[in-house]
Amino acid sequence: MAPRQSVLPLAYRAFFLIIEPISALVGAFFAHFRQDEYLSMTIHTEASVSLGTSVVLSQLANLYLLFALNEALVLRSTGDLRVWRTVLFVLLVADFGHLYSVSGLGSWVYWDVTRWNAIDYGNVMFVYLGASMRIAFLTGVGLAVSSPPKTKKTA
Repeated sequence: MAPRQSVLPLAYRAFFLIIEPISALVGAFFAHFRQDEYLSMTIHTEASVSLGTSVVLSQLANLYLLFALNEALVLRSTGDLRVWRTVLFVLLVADFGHLYSVSGLGSWVYWDVTRWNAIDYGNVMFVYLGASMRIAFLTGVGLAVSSPPKTKKTA
């Protein structure tokens, strides 16, 4: 029998079901509706969005929306730890891809918080937090999962 979702620690439920999906929706909003600002903050220089870049940013916004809905709705629909582990593993892979995607800015983007702007906090610090939460969950931190009772063999 799968454990109920309410058995999962509050920190995990709050982060994965509420905080992170809302954050992804904010990213989707900016990537689609505030494209000049989003792009300028991402590359740390004034930029105007071409038609091609606009299409790509709208596709990115759609992926942020997918991320938010997948996490909030799929995880909310079950307490099955296998499903949670699968979804969170896939999102952890995406975290590493997301972090790699900003590597062109230079190594400073990963550690020099004095140079960060608001989007860097989302693209780096918040991704560090999300990846850390996923690693903690996947390694069982705070999860009290009991093994099934052993049955006695009869002769």
